[in-house]
Amino acid sequence: MSTASIAFALLFYAATAVFIVGVVVRIVDYARTPAPLKIPTTPAPTTRSGVAVRMFREVVLFESLFKANRWTWLAGWVFHVSLALVLARHLRYFTEPVWTWVTLAQPLGIAAGAMMVLALLGLWARRLFVERIRYISTPSDHLMLLLLLAIAASGLAMKYVFYTDVVAVKAFFLGLMRFDWQELPADPLLYVHLLLVALLMIVFPFSKLLHAPGVFFSPTRNQIDNPREVRHLAPWAAQLERR
Repeated sequence: MSTASIAFALLFYAATAVFIVGVVVRIVDYARTPAPLKIPTTPAPTTRSGVAVRMFREVVLFESLFKANRWTWLAGWVFHVSLALVLARHLRYFTEPVWTWVTLAQPLGIAAGAMMVLALLGLWARRLFVERIRYISTPSDHLMLLLLLAIAASGLAMKYVFYTDVVAVKAFFLGLMRFDWQELPADPLLYVHLLLVALLMIVFPFSKLLHAPGVFFSPTRNQIDNPREVRHLAPWAAQLERR
């Protein structure tokens, strides 16, 4: 095997380990963080089923963002839907035989790649040209958008401009999963694309991108509005109440 193939094999093993362990540790930390005070954003549901419906609307439809700013909602929603379709399309590199629904998603995934670039440009323009958003934006915000844009652009370039051997790429990743390493095509653009993907996997658990699982632990969204029925009492207040 070439040095590049060995290097990328080791890189993706390391990136996968960092991604999985990092996300699990952060989720466990979220789950263990107490949230005794009732702070759901009103109007809030008063039943668990209502909370489930609210979380569905928030995760799938971005309801609160829709109410706050329609242009930001449009760019954000299109980006996330496009990303989901692109990830579904890429599952063909990790499955053999390819699942039926992944095959059906292939045409949608191609169009979603272009939509993802447009949505990311819109989100970046928001951070550059909207004064109040520019004021609170940090360098990491711009770097995350740049990283995502570079991944999407390099992927589209391999599809439409500089073609690569996708059969060999699939063999490489199936080999990683089966611990039977295969040769990676010697394609500079492919190297750049894979390097950026590995970098995203490594930084994901330590960045704002972790809002993906974090939204499920947001007390403003996942709490039942029952502060009168279920009251939180600090230990000292409980002692006073018992007297």
